[in-house]
Order: sequence, then C-alpha cells, then structure tokens
Amino acid sequence: MTTRHVQKHQVQSFPAPVPLATVTGLTHKEVQAVTEAVNPLIADAFALYIKTKNFHWHLAGSHFRDYHLLFDEQADAIFASIDIMAERVRRIGGTTIRSISHISQLQTIEDDNDDFVPAGEMVRRLMQDNAQMAEALRAAIGICDQHRDHATSNALQDILDETERRKWFLFEVTQGLNNTD
Repeated sequence: MTTRHVQKHQVQSFPAPVPLATVTGLTHKEVQAVTEAVNPLIADAFALYIKTKNFHWHLAGSHFRDYHLLFDEQADAIFASIDIMAERVRRIGGTTIRSISHISQLQTIEDDNDDFVPAGEMVRRLMQDNAQMAEALRAAIGICDQHRDHATSNALQDILDETERRKWFLFEVTQGLNNTD
C-alpha cells in the first residue's frame, strides 16, 4: 500500500463534544427550576404564534383588513418573545426547546386545526390563549424570583406586559353587538 492509500483509510479522531457549560452564579437547582418554568412558556409562545398566524392567513369577513393587520402585529410580538426567553434560559446555563416534538410535549396552548373559524371566534380564542399565557407568565415570574433569577423575572415581566396588551386589544374588539362579523 502506498502512503496515500493508508491515509485515506485512517480514522480521524475528533475531541469529544463539550457539553454546554454556561458559567452562572445560580446553583444547579435554581437553573433547573427556572428552566422548567420558562421552557413551557417558550413552547406556548410557539403554539400561540402559529395559531395567530393561522388566523391571520385564514381570516374572512367584514373586518378582514383590521384583524389581518392586528393578528400579524401580534404574531410578530409573540415571535420576538421566544428568542428573549430562550436566550435567558441559555444565559443561566439551562437548555431550551430543540424541536417541534419538544414543543408539543411542553405546550399548554391548544393547536387549532379547524377548517374554518369565524373572525369573532378567532378573536375570542386568541384572547383566551393570551389570558392563559399571562397567567403562566405570572407563575414563572414567581419561580424566577424565588430562585434568585431577577433578570429572567424582569424579562418575563416585559413579556407579560406585551401579552396583557394583546389580550386588552382583543377584548376591546369583542365589545359591542355583532362587531366581529
């Protein structure tokens, strides 16, 4: 065998992968508690983002333009919150969502696969989902504070404020007789 032939068949070894090892001032138990509180929020944000875009895409009715723009604006805000939460989890040394199946394991916001949803019902469902998200955010904020992660708590408080704004807008849309037709 030539030297060239031997080199082609040699197995090249690489160093073993290093696990994610983010340096943090929190204990392992604190990181785990915050991670377990925030990852379901991320999963729910993905589910709510998709549901909001679904309604944005499949909207019909006399308020099409207004709701179409509102749902798109709200979807963008939800999507932006995902990276904020995931990066907080990584900053403290936790790991976060890795796949669609991981999202489906953690999400509490229900998917919406109906063929047709009237505009008013879309608004009502999104309002309820945002209310559910707000309650989950409040609970996670408490866990973050209990485990000395005030930076994540602060980030979640900002996301809670945005969630409550979405819920408020959707609530106001539902006011009045037949205004969502």
